[in-house]
Amino acid sequence: MPVELTRDKNHELAQTVVTGRHTLTADATLAEGGDDAGPSPHDLYDAALGACKAITVMWYARKKGIPVDDVNTVVTRDDSGERAGIYKLTATLQIRGALSDAQLQELEAVARKCPVHKLMATVTTEISTQVQRLA
Repeated sequence: MPVELTRDKNHELAQTVVTGRHTLTADATLAEGGDDAGPSPHDLYDAALGACKAITVMWYARKKGIPVDDVNTVVTRDDSGERAGIYKLTATLQIRGALSDAQLQELEAVARKCPVHKLMATVTTEISTQVQRLA
Protein backbone atom coordinates (compact mmCIF):
# COMPACT_ATOMS: atom_id res chain seq x y z
CA MET A 1 0.00 0.00 0.00
CA PRO A 2 1.58 3.31 -1.01
CA VAL A 3 1.86 6.32 1.24
CA GLU A 4 0.74 9.39 -0.68
CA LEU A 5 1.73 12.95 0.17
CA THR A 6 0.42 16.21 -1.23
CA ARG A 7 1.25 19.78 -0.33
CA ASP A 8 -1.00 21.27 2.34
CA LYS A 9 -1.82 24.59 0.71
CA ASN A 10 -2.59 26.18 4.10
CA HIS A 11 1.12 26.01 4.95
CA GLU A 12 4.34 26.81 3.14
CA LEU A 13 6.09 23.44 3.51
CA ALA A 14 3.55 21.09 5.11
CA GLN A 15 2.52 17.81 3.50
CA THR A 16 -0.74 15.93 3.92
CA VAL A 17 0.13 12.28 4.39
CA VAL A 18 -2.44 9.64 3.43
CA THR A 19 -1.85 5.99 4.17
CA GLY A 20 -4.82 3.70 3.79
CA ARG A 21 -7.70 5.41 5.55
CA HIS A 22 -5.46 7.55 7.77
CA THR A 23 -4.51 11.17 7.18
CA LEU A 24 -2.01 13.32 9.03
CA THR A 25 0.10 16.40 8.45
CA ALA A 26 3.90 16.51 8.36
CA ASP A 27 5.73 19.83 8.44
CA ALA A 28 9.07 21.41 9.14
CA THR A 29 9.65 23.13 12.46
CA LEU A 30 9.53 26.90 12.81
CA ALA A 31 13.34 26.93 13.01
CA GLU A 32 13.48 25.07 9.68
CA GLY A 33 11.13 27.54 7.97
CA GLY A 34 7.92 25.56 8.36
CA ASP A 35 4.78 26.33 10.34
CA ASP A 36 5.13 23.37 12.72
CA ALA A 37 1.67 22.23 11.58
CA GLY A 38 2.54 18.59 12.28
CA PRO A 39 5.40 16.31 13.20
CA SER A 40 8.60 16.74 11.24
CA PRO A 41 9.86 13.88 9.08
CA HIS A 42 12.47 13.12 11.77
CA ASP A 43 9.71 13.03 14.40
CA LEU A 44 7.73 10.58 12.26
CA TYR A 45 10.82 8.39 11.82
CA ASP A 46 11.43 8.37 15.57
CA ALA A 47 7.73 7.76 16.30
CA ALA A 48 7.70 4.75 13.96
CA LEU A 49 10.32 3.12 16.17
CA GLY A 50 8.47 3.88 19.41
CA ALA A 51 5.11 2.75 18.06
CA CYS A 52 6.58 -0.47 16.69
CA LYS A 53 8.25 -1.33 20.00
CA ALA A 54 5.07 -0.67 22.00
CA ILE A 55 2.82 -2.57 19.59
CA THR A 56 5.26 -5.48 19.46
CA VAL A 57 5.43 -5.71 23.26
CA MET A 58 1.63 -5.51 23.61
CA TRP A 59 1.11 -8.14 20.89
CA TYR A 60 3.69 -10.49 22.40
CA ALA A 61 2.36 -10.07 25.94
CA ARG A 62 -1.18 -10.84 24.79
CA LYS A 63 0.02 -13.89 22.83
CA LYS A 64 2.05 -15.25 25.79
CA GLY A 65 -0.43 -14.31 28.53
CA ILE A 66 1.97 -11.84 30.16
CA PRO A 67 -0.05 -9.39 32.29
CA VAL A 68 0.72 -6.06 30.59
CA ASP A 69 -1.85 -3.39 31.37
CA ASP A 70 -0.23 -0.47 29.59
CA VAL A 71 2.85 0.56 27.64
CA ASN A 72 4.08 4.13 27.30
CA THR A 73 7.11 4.80 25.14
CA VAL A 74 9.47 7.77 25.06
CA VAL A 75 11.90 8.07 22.16
CA THR A 76 14.73 10.57 22.44
CA ARG A 77 17.14 11.41 19.66
CA ASP A 78 20.71 12.58 19.51
CA ASP A 79 21.12 13.88 15.98
CA SER A 80 24.33 15.77 16.69
CA GLY A 81 26.30 13.29 14.58
CA GLU A 82 23.73 12.84 11.81
CA ARG A 83 25.84 14.58 9.16
CA ALA A 84 28.66 12.17 10.02
CA GLY A 85 26.31 9.21 9.59
CA ILE A 86 25.37 8.62 13.24
CA TYR A 87 21.77 9.07 14.38
CA LYS A 88 21.13 7.83 17.91
CA LEU A 89 17.72 6.91 19.24
CA THR A 90 16.90 5.78 22.76
CA ALA A 91 13.53 4.12 23.30
CA THR A 92 12.33 3.81 26.88
CA LEU A 93 9.29 1.61 27.39
CA GLN A 94 7.34 2.13 30.59
CA ILE A 95 5.31 -1.01 31.18
CA ARG A 96 2.55 -1.33 33.74
CA GLY A 97 1.39 -4.74 34.93
CA ALA A 98 1.97 -7.41 37.54
CA LEU A 99 5.22 -8.54 35.93
CA SER A 100 8.05 -10.61 37.31
CA ASP A 101 11.61 -9.46 36.67
CA ALA A 102 11.98 -12.34 34.20
CA GLN A 103 8.88 -11.23 32.26
CA LEU A 104 10.12 -7.65 32.15
CA GLN A 105 13.46 -8.85 30.76
CA GLU A 106 11.63 -11.02 28.21
CA LEU A 107 9.61 -8.01 27.05
CA GLU A 108 12.77 -5.92 26.76
CA ALA A 109 14.30 -8.59 24.52
CA VAL A 110 11.13 -8.63 22.40
CA ALA A 111 11.13 -4.83 22.11
CA ARG A 112 14.68 -4.96 20.74
CA LYS A 113 13.44 -7.23 17.93
CA CYS A 114 10.54 -5.13 16.64
CA PRO A 115 10.36 -4.96 12.84
CA VAL A 116 11.08 -1.22 12.57
CA HIS A 117 14.14 -1.57 14.83
CA LYS A 118 15.39 -4.27 12.46
CA LEU A 119 14.69 -2.04 9.43
CA MET A 120 16.58 0.86 10.98
CA ALA A 121 19.53 -1.11 12.30
CA THR A 122 20.12 -4.24 10.26
CA VAL A 123 18.47 -3.98 6.85
CA THR A 124 19.93 -2.24 3.84
CA THR A 125 17.22 0.04 2.48
CA GLU A 126 17.40 0.87 -1.18
CA ILE A 127 15.62 4.08 -2.18
CA SER A 128 14.73 5.06 -5.70
CA THR A 129 13.63 8.66 -6.33
CA GLN A 130 11.85 9.81 -9.47
CA VAL A 131 10.72 13.33 -10.38
CA GLN A 132 7.84 13.79 -12.79
CA ARG A 133 6.60 16.99 -14.38
CA LEU A 134 2.93 17.79 -13.76
CA ALA A 135 1.01 19.48 -16.53
